[in-house]
Amino acid sequence: MLGGLGKLAAEGLAHRTEKATEGAVHAVEEVVKEVVDHAKEAGEKALTDALKKAQESGERVVKEATEKMTSTVTDAVTHAVEGLGKLGQ
Repeated sequence: MLGGLGKLAAEGLAHRTEKATEGAVHAVEEVVKEVVDHAKEAGEKALTDALKKAQESGERVVKEATEKMTSTVTDAVTHAVEGLGKLGQ
C-alpha cells in the first residue's frame, strides 16, 4: 500500500512540476515578446530619426545650393546689364 501511495505522490509531484515549468516557460515567453517589441519600437524610432535628419540635411544642402546659384546668376545678370549699359553710353 505504501508503494502505491509513494507512486501516487511522485506522480502528483511530477504533475505539479510540469505545470510550474509550463508557467515559467509562458512567463519567459511573455518577457521575451515584450523585450522584442520594445527593441523593435526603439529601432523603428532610431531609423525614423536618422531618416528625418538625413532629409533635413539634404533639404538644407539643396536650399543652400539654390541660394548660391540664385545669387551667382543674379550677380552675373547684374554685371552683364551694367556692362551693356556702359556700352550704350
